[in-house]
Amino acid sequence: MLSRSVFTKPVSRGTAPSARFSLASIGRLAGVLGLLLVLAACGHRPDVFVPVTVDDPTTGKVDMLVATTRAPSEHKALRYSGERGEDIRLDNITVSIPPDDRRRPGEIQWPSGGRADPQRAFVVTSAKQMSETQAMDWFKRSSGGKRRVLIFVHGFNTTYADAVFRFAQITHDIRADAAPVLFTWPSRGNALDYVYDKESTIYSRFGLVTLLEEAIRSPDVADITVLAHSMGTWLTMEALRDVALKAGRVSPKVRNVVLASPDIDVDVFRRQVIEMGEKRPRFTVYASRNDLALAASTFIAGDVGRLGSVDLRPYKAELAREGISVIDATDVQQNDMLGHNAFAENSDMLQALASRLAEQRIDTDDATLGLRLARTGASVVRSTIVSPLRLMAPAN
Repeated sequence: MLSRSVFTKPVSRGTAPSARFSLASIGRLAGVLGLLLVLAACGHRPDVFVPVTVDDPTTGKVDMLVATTRAPSEHKALRYSGERGEDIRLDNITVSIPPDDRRRPGEIQWPSGGRADPQRAFVVTSAKQMSETQAMDWFKRSSGGKRRVLIFVHGFNTTYADAVFRFAQITHDIRADAAPVLFTWPSRGNALDYVYDKESTIYSRFGLVTLLEEAIRSPDVADITVLAHSMGTWLTMEALRDVALKAGRVSPKVRNVVLASPDIDVDVFRRQVIEMGEKRPRFTVYASRNDLALAASTFIAGDVGRLGSVDLRPYKAELAREGISVIDATDVQQNDMLGHNAFAENSDMLQALASRLAEQRIDTDDATLGLRLARTGASVVRSTIVSPLRLMAPAN
């Protein structure tokens, strides 16, 4: 039984309030803010939601269901804005992906001006609204004989197009044997709109709960994996907590939850885990001590650690019975300046994700849980199993 007493003491901040604003910390924050300003100044993605006919058998295809709490955009080619909608809207989006010999795993090739070339860029080939009945029919067609569903909840600073193309890339690269479902909430896609985005996750909690409950109730769904990134992990944990409180537990259909670079206060995560009850999904956490996006979030949150940037070195592998594992991605090579997207951009991390989704279980005493010390150049990816008892409190 998970002892509640071990969660009663909040995580130590490690510094007195006056020490938080040392010259070193201010310097680090300035560097992070500089990167955020650069990202905020970057142009928006091209208008990609004007469907293009693709008749090329060498390209890949991802046919996804999209549920969103965003408001529709005035511009048809954008489809949805970063503002908050009144309803949960359903879309069926199909994305064409260039042949594997024209791209690297983890790479999204955005179309440039003029007609998109499906040999060189991701291209939307179909985009249409769906009713709830049509969505249920889509589940029947798409979930396959194993009746598996993969739900993706994106993170902060993500437009509708960003979310669709990122999920298409992940689904394609891991060869997901599951029906892909994207839940996209109203992020403005601006690095300076952190507070707005965080409140949009609160606004969207009911929407994600509704999607999860519909998938759980569907006789065409037997197996659900939830993959969440960054700020979307907080939304996911809150939604799962609500599902558990309403039903008495999280349905056993929800077998695996992957939290990538989770932007969650560690104290809050402890409470969320407790309140889900003992019969909860297995969790995998992708964490990195070099995640600059989470460093900024930690500073904003009053120096309270984020789950995705917890220093794992003081912690040892302990009890596997709680079903929480951590993949330390600190030394993973990636192209992301902030070190925040390794789960989707690094081929070894994608391999680990594919393994988890294929197995639908986490054997914490099995070496295959990790990457078998997969190497990226000179770096070694360390896969560490950590019980929540050690994850939540520093070892003495």
